[in-house]
Amino acid sequence: MKNSHQEARRWFFEAQNDLGFLKVFFEERLGEGGHFNIGCFIAQQAGEKALKACLYALGERVVLTHSLRTMVEKLVVSEPTFGTIHHEAARLDRLYIPTRYPNGWPDGSPYQYYTDHDFEEAYEQLKAVFGVCEAFLREKRVLAD
Repeated sequence: MKNSHQEARRWFFEAQNDLGFLKVFFEERLGEGGHFNIGCFIAQQAGEKALKACLYALGERVVLTHSLRTMVEKLVVSEPTFGTIHHEAARLDRLYIPTRYPNGWPDGSPYQYYTDHDFEEAYEQLKAVFGVCEAFLREKRVLAD
């Protein structure tokens, strides 16, 4: 059996790496060429990884869902603080498929549908999710202070 804290750290550190990329993406305005859909998708992915880290910290052995909302609903049973990010998780969930696949839209391609505003909103939602996850992982002593 995997060490739950070690597995949680692996997932959280990968989420941190994604967040670091998004910070550069945001500050350097890398999406200006029409790449905001990719930034939005990575925000969803980073949130997913951070929440999976929390589930692993609670001893989950396998986390198969990609839904942030579903993970938050599972986590809130053990830690009510996760209820504060329910809205943000649900909003990030909306970025999982249509940011990547043209058949998620009636015509055109995903890059044509996402704007800087969409990315900024996703980035802020991710930071809210990340804050709750990091505090939880520190409280559970998965992450060192």
